[in-house]
Amino acid sequence: MKSEDELKEIAEFVGEYATCLLGSGVHTSRVMRNTARIGEALGVTTRISTSQKSVVLTISDSKRNVHTKVLTIPALPISFEYNSELSALSWEARDSHLSIDQLKERYYDILSRPKMRYYWILLLVGLANASFCRLFGGDWGAMGIVFVATVVGFFVRLILQKNHVNHFFIVTTSAFVSSMIASVSLLFDVTADIAIATSVLYLIPGVPIINGVIDIVEGHTLSGLSRLIQAVLLVICLAIGLSISLLLFKNSLL
Repeated sequence: MKSEDELKEIAEFVGEYATCLLGSGVHTSRVMRNTARIGEALGVTTRISTSQKSVVLTISDSKRNVHTKVLTIPALPISFEYNSELSALSWEARDSHLSIDQLKERYYDILSRPKMRYYWILLLVGLANASFCRLFGGDWGAMGIVFVATVVGFFVRLILQKNHVNHFFIVTTSAFVSSMIASVSLLFDVTADIAIATSVLYLIPGVPIINGVIDIVEGHTLSGLSRLIQAVLLVICLAIGLSISLLLFKNSLL
């Protein structure tokens, strides 16, 4: 049997853990399984109900003492590292029967680990998008232009995110900046159309689309639909930013 204070402490930790996973791009079923394992290690039962922006978490013990929390899902960058490390933590909690204090120590250690520096992120994203250009038939000149367009557009995105600008405006602006720079390819003898089209591919919301489909398939229809709706809106914002560049520099959307 858990005291009220113990249930509250567990609920606060599990709630923070679950919202961190959801905000980092983990699909609902995995979050539910991970929190269930942590709850099992701590001798409680966890139940979670999710929406796009919030989580309702209920913790109960064997004597049916219950504590419920409503939490807001933070807007975090997609992190496969958190997905992997925090999922592994739930297995460690169950297999090693970690206490709440041990779990907190390991959890905050994971969150405090040094992140990849921004210049490496810019370099790798630029190379990845330039590779997409090559994959779709772009020449080396177009790849160079796409690399520069991607780096500048992604840098603009990071700056706007740091200033907490609306996410839809961020995608529209980043798409416009990248496609505008890629439009320079029209002045050279390169595969300009491919360069412009692939310059915005880094903005495709692949993770929300995949998670939305997984959620719907696994029965979390409300959460899945909200993720898919958000993904569609982001694609529309991307298309608007790209369309502005095409109208300005090609006088056509085709």
